[in-house]
Amino acid sequence: MRILHVLDHSLPLHSGYSFRTVSILREQRALGWDTHHLTTPRHYGGSGAPEESADGWTFHRTPFKPGLLSKLPAAGPYFDEMRATAARLDELVARLQPDVLHAHSPVLNALPALRVGRRRGIPVVYEMRASWEDAAVDHGSTREGSLRYRLSRGLESHALKRVDAITTICEGLRADIMSRGIDASRITVIPNAVDVASFTYGAPADAALRARLGLDGATVLGFAGSFYGYEGLELLLEAAARLAPARPELRVLLVGGGPQEAALKAQALRLGIAERVVFTGRVPHAEVQRYYELIDVLAYPRQSMRLTELVTPLKPLEAMAQGRMFVASDVGGHRELIRDGDTGVLFPAGDAQALAQAIAGLLDQRAGWDAMRQRARRFVETERTWARSVARYADVYARVCERQPGGGAIKSSVARG
Repeated sequence: MRILHVLDHSLPLHSGYSFRTVSILREQRALGWDTHHLTTPRHYGGSGAPEESADGWTFHRTPFKPGLLSKLPAAGPYFDEMRATAARLDELVARLQPDVLHAHSPVLNALPALRVGRRRGIPVVYEMRASWEDAAVDHGSTREGSLRYRLSRGLESHALKRVDAITTICEGLRADIMSRGIDASRITVIPNAVDVASFTYGAPADAALRARLGLDGATVLGFAGSFYGYEGLELLLEAAARLAPARPELRVLLVGGGPQEAALKAQALRLGIAERVVFTGRVPHAEVQRYYELIDVLAYPRQSMRLTELVTPLKPLEAMAQGRMFVASDVGGHRELIRDGDTGVLFPAGDAQALAQAIAGLLDQRAGWDAMRQRARRFVETERTWARSVARYADVYARVCERQPGGGAIKSSVARG
């Protein structure tokens, strides 16, 4: 069974998208499937070579020179990108002879895959990790009346109606796909998961790192990731300011960076808690675990908007795998992962006072932490491992391949690996 994956970007870039991709590829290889990987012109930071190796994986790259369409406003560059992707994909298909083209979000990858797949008689699976109208319009701000939003949604729906099968990452996105008139039988949820073995449960904190960051003797609230507006980190700072008078030992550790970093530093000054907030800047991915281990309570205060209501993040699952205590806003993406009071604590999205109360409640009930940690770890071990998630692709690939000439043999090869 040979699968050619079409991707937005990949390693060596670090992102939730890249990590999900590599987890999928690793488990598909473990099943005996032959995977190949193409990134489109949207991949950045590469060497410019037609192929690039990263962490033992080889990725085909798509060379790109802007054409006449790129000079047009709005969507012009996207059409040039898709044309380049289709040309590179056609070249690889001729050489590799894949059984399936598996395009992953955004829709700019699915449309070239459809074009090549139809011409070559190869089935196309489309994995919608987020809708293009949300990704293309200000990180989840719908602006549903805008022309750009409606065009983006139209492109997404066009692709979804024409691919041979659809996979997605959560029930929220599955419901959104169905709202476009797509039959439920064509959609398979392949949920986000974790490689449990890669996370040490309840690891002790690095004393030297704690001291270097000035956290000795502190109770630490924290977040690790990109500082986007929808993450709601301003709520965490406001909650910390509310808790500070009664908890002089409280500190906030923010690991990472992003568009909101300057605004968050200014807010900490304005709230009078700048000396209590530690900004580490971005740290190497291999080092992030050491910073997690310094944090007593992680916070995921995502704001409520279309993106966060529909899409499940990876971070709460990683926290559960590590046995970290955490609070999270009650947006749809979190509710799909977290059982309030059982595997984590939820609070009303957008409410800094409720966040402060949730944190205070956890800090006052440390006797119950071990039991909650163990329940959370069991949840990921039994329901959210990558091996369990990726096994679901077998039925998807078998269904689309059996419709092709010689599909019975291909279907058997899926089962065999």
